[in-house]
Order: sequence, then C-alpha cells, then structure tokens
Amino acid sequence: MLDDDWLDEELPLGEVAAEDTAWVVCPYCASRVELTLDPGGAAVQNYVEDCEVCCRPCYLTVRWDEAGQAQVEARAEGEA
Repeated sequence: MLDDDWLDEELPLGEVAAEDTAWVVCPYCASRVELTLDPGGAAVQNYVEDCEVCCRPCYLTVRWDEAGQAQVEARAEGEA
C-alpha cells in the first residue's frame, strides 16, 4: 500500500504533474460528470461528493499512481 507522502517523494515539483481532474459516471443517474481532484491531499482519498446532475451522494475513491495518473471509482450508497 502507498503511504500518503509518496506524491511529494515520487512527483517532485516541476517534474511530473498529477492529474487534477477526472470524469466519472454517476452510479444513480448515469450522467458523466467532471470532478476536480486534489492530488496534494493524499495518495488514496475516500470522500462523498453530490452528483451535479441528480444531487445524490457519490462515494468516491481516488488513487494516483507514480506517474500522476488518477483512478476514480464512484459508488452508490451501500455499494462495497
């Protein structure tokens, strides 16, 4: 598992830019929405953000790899 400080260590300022936006599909209304990400927060983040179309809560998991690419998973409430 990655520790939270790997972004600072693996992506020194000016060498590689971590992604700060991503597109996800809402698990409720199936709308495709763009999210603003915070790569400085932690290498793995879990939080809730309301869909901008249907306003239902999307449970998000964001992970960055060593190249700065973000993987975002959006789940409905109660999904594992």
